[in-house]
Amino acid sequence: MNAARVALLLPEAHRFGKQSLQEQAARALGRADRAPPNKPGRRAQLLRHFEPTPKHWPIAALARQTDVGDAAGSAWLRADPVHIRPDINGARLLAYGDALGVGAEDRDALLPALRPLFGDAGFPIDAPVPARWYLRLPREAKLPDFADPAQALGEDVFEHLASGPDGRRWRALLSEAQVVLHNHPWNAERARRGRAPINSLWFWGGGVLPDRVASAHSALHSDDESAVALARPACAASSLPARWTEPEGDAAFDLDGERDLARLQQDWLLPALASLAAGRIGALDIDLADGRAYRFGRGQRWRFWRKPQRRFGE
Repeated sequence: MNAARVALLLPEAHRFGKQSLQEQAARALGRADRAPPNKPGRRAQLLRHFEPTPKHWPIAALARQTDVGDAAGSAWLRADPVHIRPDINGARLLAYGDALGVGAEDRDALLPALRPLFGDAGFPIDAPVPARWYLRLPREAKLPDFADPAQALGEDVFEHLASGPDGRRWRALLSEAQVVLHNHPWNAERARRGRAPINSLWFWGGGVLPDRVASAHSALHSDDESAVALARPACAASSLPARWTEPEGDAAFDLDGERDLARLQQDWLLPALASLAAGRIGALDIDLADGRAYRFGRGQRWRFWRKPQRRFGE
């Protein structure tokens, strides 16, 4: 019998809308153990599985170390290119990073115009990867708690700007950067090509390289750049396979981007439950980004008095 423990990381239950689980999966979910609610949010979900020391959210430093290998000795902040669209109620973040289609041409055109602004502020900017832009900060720099772009996507950006005294300087820098980008002729060229302008930056993921990252998993399978960056110091990290694959050891499969409940059942949940029933894995956990959590075990099949649960949110 394989004693491997597997975790499936899922989005918030509401992301599946009114979709329902089929009978077999609903029966298994109804018989599963429910863990006490965890702290909600994608960031909290990942930190449950990969815990940096000291405990913070150092995605910029971790990604920088992966991209370049020079993160030690400084604090880092992501300043990723984004597209914001004004509307009657404010301005909304509509695209960032790879989804914005940022290429080397964009980086090479826009970054030189931004370097004087951030250089004068003492925060040199560069972009070793076209969609990932970095600010190098003094190690002791005090940073506000910046929101991740995924958290703000589609929402009013003013609700996610850094607040308080530490945030004031960053709001001012952001405003100046927006002016530079708005006036840059390269954005007119992007528009001519039918592409959205890069008209703002998104500050996030600030901090120093952690001393270590601890995890119970020996592997993470994910297509989320932040998850991979966080996990890589602790375990093997690779892209997400197309469907359930039995791991050799304790592993997490990051399905945060899944929205089709039928596909989740057929490609992941039912095959994983079959592996559990056959003893090819020792335990199966489901961790939702809204804080809900379930644990499946082989002996639960005898809990026939429990009603099926057709939605994760019930």
